[in-house]
Amino acid sequence: MKVLIVNGAMERQENATSNRLSAYLSQIISEKSVDVQVFNLADSGIPLFDTEIKGIPESVEKMNEIFREADLHIWLTPLYHGSMTGAMKNCLDWLECSAGLPKPYLTGKRIGLICWADGVQALQGINSMDAVAKSLRAWVSPYNVPIKRSDLFGADDAISPDYQQRLELMAEVLVTGPDH
Repeated sequence: MKVLIVNGAMERQENATSNRLSAYLSQIISEKSVDVQVFNLADSGIPLFDTEIKGIPESVEKMNEIFREADLHIWLTPLYHGSMTGAMKNCLDWLECSAGLPKPYLTGKRIGLICWADGVQALQGINSMDAVAKSLRAWVSPYNVPIKRSDLFGADDAISPDYQQRLELMAEVLVTGPDH
């Protein structure tokens, strides 16, 4: 089984929330004896989606291949103006390149969603990602993790036990699937 963690933030700092969540998720999922890959949007070189472009950019071809090869995804993003980052939505729009394939887009992929916000509105980002994932023919986990950023890290600067439990439950639901 291949798991893809899609880091939809444009942060490059090692200590950024998105990178810390990606690292934690990679660790707990690797313990389940599955392959884990992190796709960092900030480092991907994905251009703006352009339906008039002649030829598909190499970065887009590679992204499409990585996204379609993974059995399940975990998408994570900070809340930006009530939604996911614009860069993440742009990246997902490029999955249109797979429209003519026998299993286009993300057909049948299981996807878990994580969004964080400074307030309590992170569920809006999850709802936005949910709509896009379903439009791409994916199966969205019934258990996703909205995060209030001020509660995410404990006094020791590690992910708080409450959020560790939530992230581990989401990973378990995704990896074991809906039949377990």
